[in-house]
Amino acid sequence: MEENKPLISVIVPVYQSEEYLEACLHSLEVQTYTNLEIITVDDASPDNSIRICESFAARDRRFQTVRLAKNQGPSAARNAGIRLAKGAYITFVDSDDYAMPALVEKLYACLLENGADAAACGAEGIQIVDGPAQNFSKEEAICCLAKGSPFNLVPWGKLYDAALVKRYLFPEDIFYSEDLLFLYRLMQRVERVSYIPDRLYRYNCREGSQVQSGLSKRKCTALLAHDMVCQDAAVNHPYAVEEFRQLAMEADRCMAMIAVKHGCGGEPLFPYLKQVQANVRKHFSWKALGLSSSRKNAASILLLYGSAAAFWAVGAAYTRLRRGKGA
Repeated sequence: MEENKPLISVIVPVYQSEEYLEACLHSLEVQTYTNLEIITVDDASPDNSIRICESFAARDRRFQTVRLAKNQGPSAARNAGIRLAKGAYITFVDSDDYAMPALVEKLYACLLENGADAAACGAEGIQIVDGPAQNFSKEEAICCLAKGSPFNLVPWGKLYDAALVKRYLFPEDIFYSEDLLFLYRLMQRVERVSYIPDRLYRYNCREGSQVQSGLSKRKCTALLAHDMVCQDAAVNHPYAVEEFRQLAMEADRCMAMIAVKHGCGGEPLFPYLKQVQANVRKHFSWKALGLSSSRKNAASILLLYGSAAAFWAVGAAYTRLRRGKGA
């Protein structure tokens, strides 16, 4: 019977997502696994998100809403939910995404049947090389994390032992790539991770919501996250360090392009580009570069490594060309 199954906590950080929030919360309301507590944490969102959260809490006792006094970022919002969670297991859902009806039920069955500390599933709306259902040891799970396959580098689409999550909270001083750091720390403590390829989560790609504002000090905290992972992996997981270095360089390339395309919030651009360039040089290796997803990306990383000014010139010309073509 359902009441004999353990309570599972679903944590939803909420910020400026009123357009998508009702569909997201409804997808949790109709989960086939019903012994849930659904904790929505409104991160001082300036829109009507809090009213939507409160309307669900008013009609379904499984929902509860917390509102932070000021905007603190997704890590702080998730941590607030984690501290309140009473479930034996925890899963995360982003407020602009959508959970398939069997998400929690299938992840729980996967975790239980395999005696795992965490379970992961496939997802729609995101490019990822998946694979067959299988179990991974701690070392294998870290390799999966480094490669981003078959499960991805974000906390959603996974179910965790709550005791593990409560021990390793999200880093609140990191605002980008905090997901990678959280998962890296957690995966070092698991005995087994179980994976199923079922696409039980729908990711809504809203690229413009993050990049249109350009590069910023907040976004550059991603550099620190990748530094911490690469430095630790070099000592404790050398078998995965080249993949983590490639992840770091790819993040550098993306941030540099954001700066070129969208500026740095009115601040001078070149100090940011030089900071990103220094990070590429810190993590560069030819083996890591060879793991790039395309020759174009590898060439961009090499260009940034060699000259921030040249990267800006080529990136700006490419951006003008794309805009001229209406792309």
